[in-house]
Amino acid sequence: MSDPFVVVGGDAAGLSAASKCLRTDPDRDVVVFEKGEWISYAHCGTPYFVKGEVDRLEDLLSLSPAEADERGIDLRRGHAVVAVDTDARTVTVEAGGTTFEQPYGDLLIATGAHAVSEPIEGSSLDGVFTLHGLDHAAAIRAYLTPPDEFDVESLGGGDPLDESVAEHYGAMTPPETVAVVGAGYVGVEMVEAFDAWDVDIHLFQRSGRPVPAFGEAVGDAVTEHLRESGVTLHFGEEVARLDGADGHVQRVVCESGSELAVDAALVGIGIAPNTDLLEGTPVELGESGAVATDACGRTSVEDVYAAGDVAEMSHVVTGEPTWGPLGLPANRAGRAIGATVGGDQTPVGPVAGTAMVKAFDLECGRTGILDRDRAREAGFDLVSETITAGSRSGYYPGAAETTVTLTADRDTGRLLGGSIVGTDRAAIRIDTVATALGADLTVAELERQDLGYAPPFSPVWDPVLVAAKVLNGSLE
Repeated sequence: MSDPFVVVGGDAAGLSAASKCLRTDPDRDVVVFEKGEWISYAHCGTPYFVKGEVDRLEDLLSLSPAEADERGIDLRRGHAVVAVDTDARTVTVEAGGTTFEQPYGDLLIATGAHAVSEPIEGSSLDGVFTLHGLDHAAAIRAYLTPPDEFDVESLGGGDPLDESVAEHYGAMTPPETVAVVGAGYVGVEMVEAFDAWDVDIHLFQRSGRPVPAFGEAVGDAVTEHLRESGVTLHFGEEVARLDGADGHVQRVVCESGSELAVDAALVGIGIAPNTDLLEGTPVELGESGAVATDACGRTSVEDVYAAGDVAEMSHVVTGEPTWGPLGLPANRAGRAIGATVGGDQTPVGPVAGTAMVKAFDLECGRTGILDRDRAREAGFDLVSETITAGSRSGYYPGAAETTVTLTADRDTGRLLGGSIVGTDRAAIRIDTVATALGADLTVAELERQDLGYAPPFSPVWDPVLVAAKVLNGSLE
């Protein structure tokens, strides 16, 4: 056929789109180009592989190349798409020292994102890591493993694994002191991972709290819990550079002039969308720097779509474009685009920025708008209340304090967002708030929801309902 559906990127969004397109239109030619060797893996599981809770890299794979082939997907690993010509409707592909042009009928850009290490000098030193891929995770775990216990085969990577890098670190004496730069999702999760290897951990964050997207109550709880867990915190400290000797990191140097001797560093200061491929094309980017898309994932160019960490989506509260690189939106958008390309137009759906993170035993969740300035920019007058309530009936064993923050618009009473932190199934409760945002509920309407009750699971008034009741009182 002359009009194949061409997908650039073989991870969550790309392979979800390819699979759904073929289920919708089994006669369509679907070609997926992936510049690397790994496909369809769980990014969010990598800290738990480093920790050792996930035994092998292959356990993080969602779809194997063989399974992709069984679905009828023409998957080509080791093929880098280096240019897009939207007039000729072709992509330029490099593989094995050759270059060729591939025509497309429909095109999906699902190139994902990359870890950011700039502007920190020294990020390329040996012993300095980011965590954005299975090879990164393998290298970190190899370094943490004593050389006499290391076996590259035990990592479970198979052919896609860059064994030379893993073996390089597997031959080294494990680090005794590790710096984690950035206390966002990756930083907090990697602190727990490093702790399992009994190393001295120092966590650096230029703001005064960790996980800033989760709000003050969660940040304060995480701070206390990390300190109690033996992590040395350097909050309000901005790392200027990483110094080394003989090519290996030896020191963290902060803007304040303070220094710390280290054997390894993990830089987790954020990610950025992989949009370089679209330079020089008429495909428009949004204010976030990610690709602008409509309700069905279409870009500004006909028959060109974008999904996953490279694309913007609509925010459920503001209705405005937002960039939220998370797993579910990537899978969901890819699946919807595959259906649309296959002939069944399907919206990708809005996002609320719903996220969870685990800090040792502490579970954290957030959704919607928590920040007062962001609310003001969107035209809302934010009102916020924070409560602490039991996770189960007080007389039932295992009950733990659960802190809930809810936000609302003062004028309309509309629910805007929420956060939760606690040790007893706290994070999953954020889904109640996310669902309420999707339904455009007011705080009063959330307070009247019929949530489940039984002593082992929740008190009569679930903590989310308690927070809604208190916030509604403030609004009234």
